[in-house]
Amino acid sequence: MDTVKAGTIEYGAMQAVRNCVRVQAGEKVVVITDRQTKHIAYAIHGYLNEVTPDNTKIFVMEDFGARPDDGKPALPFPKEIKDAMEDGASVSFYCARGKKGELQSFRSPMIQTAEKMRLRHAHMPNINDLLMKTGMAVDYSLVQDISRKVLDIVKKARMIRVTSPAGTDFTTEFHPDWKWMVSDGYITAEKWSNLPDGEVFTCAYKIAEGKIVIDGVLGDYFCEQYGVLDSTPVTLDIKEGRVVASKCDNAELLKDLQGYMSQDENANRIGEFAIGTNVGLTSLVGNLLQDEKFPGIHIAVGHGYPEKTGSDWASEAHVDGVMRDPDIIVDGKTIMKAGRFLI
Repeated sequence: MDTVKAGTIEYGAMQAVRNCVRVQAGEKVVVITDRQTKHIAYAIHGYLNEVTPDNTKIFVMEDFGARPDDGKPALPFPKEIKDAMEDGASVSFYCARGKKGELQSFRSPMIQTAEKMRLRHAHMPNINDLLMKTGMAVDYSLVQDISRKVLDIVKKARMIRVTSPAGTDFTTEFHPDWKWMVSDGYITAEKWSNLPDGEVFTCAYKIAEGKIVIDGVLGDYFCEQYGVLDSTPVTLDIKEGRVVASKCDNAELLKDLQGYMSQDENANRIGEFAIGTNVGLTSLVGNLLQDEKFPGIHIAVGHGYPEKTGSDWASEAHVDGVMRDPDIIVDGKTIMKAGRFLI
């Protein structure tokens, strides 16, 4: 596999195993997948088997129950998979399509297990062939370099203003004690991450008021269902850090999103604030897993990763929203103009 060509699923699998989680001989690995995505999981397994033969357990989610599109009921995280992750594993992969309700029922307990056991966890929700051939084929040394540069600028930021041609205009204040995190494709026992990767993020502290226009994609199950939102953007009016009004010409999407933002007391609160740093990407593809890494800004309504950032609130909700071609102004200094870094 060392001679496999870039731009193939096999090359992306090699990158994930060798450069991102860096599996070593003798390590146990758990791979969690589903029927739609198992060909990618088996490509990863092929390379795992070269590095640490016969030490990988693969689980297919549908083997444990139904996964209805409406999430009623959503598939729970099985004890058998939990036990495998707790039985001496060093690495885990999640490669599967997102389904409604599974963030709470399946993925969150899985990630909590990975964190508890200090696994090097590669999280790949909604991974597909295109992402394996593009986002997993970039030069991650370059992603890591630009991520460090962005972190150096923002880690002491007091205020960041974001504007975009679609009408986004908001200013976020940042808490001096909350951490900025780097996700750059280098996964450790202390820091699980999504793949493809490339972002610097924290939790928003205060947004007095503003407007966020999501004209890229939404996260969780929304990207699978609604794709790129260039013709039906979502507008969120923000006051005191919460969504107070939402608009979209797609009535079904708007209803789903409003329901999502009502599931608990912080589900309408702006949580994650992130800057995409994967400069190897050239366009949005309609998949949040990769599109949130595209150079620019994305926010999440709901959970702001308090376990990582140190923020002092939580939520069962977490839906990301990507904005196109933003300007980013950090304490008065423009570091991105129309989606292009100036650093």
